[in-house]
Amino acid sequence: MALGTIEWTIQLRFIVALALGFLVGLERESIKVDRKLIFGGVRTHPIISMFGFGCAWLYHVGVAFMLPAGLLAIATLTGIAYVAKIRSDRFGSTSEVSALLTFIIGALAMLVDVWIAMAMGIVNTMLLSEKAILESYVERLSKVEFLAIVKFLLVTLIILPVLPNQEFTPFHINPTKVWQIVIIVSTLGFVGYFLEKKFGAKVGLWLSGIFGGIVSSTAVTLSVGRMARNNPARGSSALQAALLASSVTYLRMLVLIWFINGSFLPNLWYRFVILAAIGVILSLWMFRKELHTSESEMPELQNPFEVRPAIGFALLFIILSVVTGFVKTTVGDYGLLGLSAVIGLSDITPFILSVVQGSDGTMHVITSAIILALMSNTIAKAIYFGSLSPTTRKETALKFSIFAIAHVPFIIW
Repeated sequence: MALGTIEWTIQLRFIVALALGFLVGLERESIKVDRKLIFGGVRTHPIISMFGFGCAWLYHVGVAFMLPAGLLAIATLTGIAYVAKIRSDRFGSTSEVSALLTFIIGALAMLVDVWIAMAMGIVNTMLLSEKAILESYVERLSKVEFLAIVKFLLVTLIILPVLPNQEFTPFHINPTKVWQIVIIVSTLGFVGYFLEKKFGAKVGLWLSGIFGGIVSSTAVTLSVGRMARNNPARGSSALQAALLASSVTYLRMLVLIWFINGSFLPNLWYRFVILAAIGVILSLWMFRKELHTSESEMPELQNPFEVRPAIGFALLFIILSVVTGFVKTTVGDYGLLGLSAVIGLSDITPFILSVVQGSDGTMHVITSAIILALMSNTIAKAIYFGSLSPTTRKETALKFSIFAIAHVPFIIW
C-alpha cells in the first residue's frame, strides 16, 4: 500500500514515533561497549520519542505550553549530561543533540506528515552509524576543493533566487535560465573532475581522458599534449587520452542538451552516439603499447565549481546568444553554419547550448550547425595536440582526420 493511501491514525503515529526512537536507541546502544557516558540507549531514546509524542498530543488538544516545556526539559537533561561528559575529559555533543532530535521526531510523528518524521529518524541513524566513513571522506577531501564547492554553492544560493526570471533585449536573454545552465554544466563537469581525481591515477591515462572529457576535452587535449612533449615515449598514450576525451564530449553534450531542450534528442542522439563510438575505436587503434602512467602524469584540470569560471561561462553564453541571434536575423539560419565553423575553434559548449536553448529556426539547419561546430572543434584539438607532440604528428593527423571526416555525412544528412 502506498504511503499516501494509509490513514495515519493517532495509534499508527504513536507506533512510528516509538519505532524511530528504538532505531536511534539501538545505534547508540551499540557503541556503549567501547565508550562511557553515552547519553541514551535502547530504552532512553524510545522514551524520549514517546515524551515528544505525548507533548505534541497535549499541544494538539489545547495544552499549548507542554510542547516547549517538554523540549526545555529534554534540553536541560542533555545539558547536564554534556557537562558531566566534559568533566570526565570527553568531548563531542553528538549523543546529546541526537536526543533532542529524537524528541522532535516524536513530536513531528504526531503533528505533521509522517514521512517527515521517518526521514529525519532514518537520516539521523545513518549519520550516527556512519561516523567513521564520513570522517574518512572529510580527511581525503582537499581543502581547496572544499572551499571551491562552498563558494560556488553560496554564490548559487544567493544569486539564483534574486535573478529576474524574465526575458530582456530582443535576443530573449533570461538571467535565471542562464544561471541554471551554468549550474547544470558546472555540476556535470565536477562529476568528471571528482572521478578523474579519485580514480584516474589508479587506472591510467586513458581513464583520465574519459573522466576529463566530462569536464573539458580541450583542456585534456592541451594537458596531455604538454605531457607528450615533455615525455615523447608517452605520445601514443597521450593521444589515446585526447581521443577518448573528445569521444566523451558527444555524450556530455547529449546530457546537457537533454537538460536544456530535450526536443533535439530524437534528431541528435544517434549522430552523437555514432561519432562517440568512432572516437573510441580510433583511440583503441594503438600503434604501439606503453606502460600505464603514474599519478604525477595525470592531466591538469580546473575545478568546475570555481566561481570565476562559472561567471565567465555565463558571460560567454550571453555573448554567443546575442551573436547567434544577430546572425540569424541578419543572415538567416544558414548563417549559423559559418558561425559554428568559427566558434568550433574555441569552447563550443556555450555556443551549442545557446543555440538549442533559444531555438526558433529550422531543426535541420541547427542540427547541421551543431555537428559542424563539433567537427571544427575536433580539427582544432588535432592542431593543438599535433603542435605539442611532434613525435606523434602523423598518427595524430591520421586519426583526427578520420574523426573529423566522419562528421560530414551528419552535416549534410
